Amino acid sequence: MTLARPDARDQTLLLVGGGHAHVAVLADWVRRGPPPSVRMVLLTPHRHLRYSGMVPGWLAGQHGRDDGLVDLVALAKRAGAALVLDRCAAIDPDAGQVTTAEGDVIGFDIASLDTGGVGHGAALLGDDPRLVDVRPIDGFVAQVAACPAPARVVVAGGGAGGVELAFGLRNLAAAQTRPDVTLIAGEKGVLPGFAPAVQRHATAALRRQGIAVLAANARVDAGAIMAGNVSLEPADLIVTALGSAAPSWLAESGLAVDAGGFVLVDSHQRSVSHPHILAAGDVAARADRPLAHSGVHAVFAGPVLAANLRKLLAGEAPRKTYQPRANSLYLINTGDGSAIASYGPLSAAGRWVLRCKHAIDRRWVAKYAAIANRA
Repeated sequence: MTLARPDARDQTLLLVGGGHAHVAVLADWVRRGPPPSVRMVLLTPHRHLRYSGMVPGWLAGQHGRDDGLVDLVALAKRAGAALVLDRCAAIDPDAGQVTTAEGDVIGFDIASLDTGGVGHGAALLGDDPRLVDVRPIDGFVAQVAACPAPARVVVAGGGAGGVELAFGLRNLAAAQTRPDVTLIAGEKGVLPGFAPAVQRHATAALRRQGIAVLAANARVDAGAIMAGNVSLEPADLIVTALGSAAPSWLAESGLAVDAGGFVLVDSHQRSVSHPHILAAGDVAARADRPLAHSGVHAVFAGPVLAANLRKLLAGEAPRKTYQPRANSLYLINTGDGSAIASYGPLSAAGRWVLRCKHAIDRRWVAKYAAIANRA
């Protein structure tokens, strides 16, 4: 099946992926109405966007499994977008076509990419049937929910994601007995790049909860999960939070990509090689400055993406630029009713921090629920 443009006078805007930035684009169309003579198509394999920041709280029983979902079907309908529930398998930026996993072809004039990255835990550590990658987040939640409550868990990854998952799994609500959790933080240790005060708070909380921490690199060797040369067997579950890899179809697309295979974009989120294609979130890499793959940046880039897409559809040059603040606020749920706040060199910890985190997370999800369900 080919989804061609229905009228030569109409433009087609194709949103590839239902990520944090694209929900802002959909919301913009709901609030302000669609540009004239433009048809929007949302291509995503998921009926919902799962807000990843609430997943550790779900593990610890602080949220329901579906509390962090944004209804993409309802949001697309309110925005007047055609919804295709499928996955991008290939993009031809010169022909203006995307091929889906089911073999359908969708034509576009302007496209925006926000699919997120893919997990590469198995590629980095080695294959193991117990291994569950945090990416994609929906797959992670489904796999953890389906497996028996583990007695011994190994988490690979010392960044904020790995640390927060270690706390969530240590306080796993589905387990009658709290699992033993070991965090393989990597040679750089716990929370590399964060301020020393944040690292001290996290290290103290890990120690207090009895989570073992090893400053070594993880690997699977002859069926055993290892931290350096130390075996951590037996283990029932191995969770990898080792960052994001680029989808393979990007490197094959002809789009300019960086060394990791992510789409290179300028300060307006515009492809440096194909200016009719924009990208945001984990699938993109800024050519003008280094920017970590983080949900924080995807959320803030969303309104910029929405404004620049409107400009392109009107035949004008994009103007908006996402300039990250010097410091970003991170709130790390410790799973036991407390949380750690990080803002540049500043840090704090306590139950009040968790209350702030819950309020911010729920407000973000509720905002899009209200837009999607607006009468």
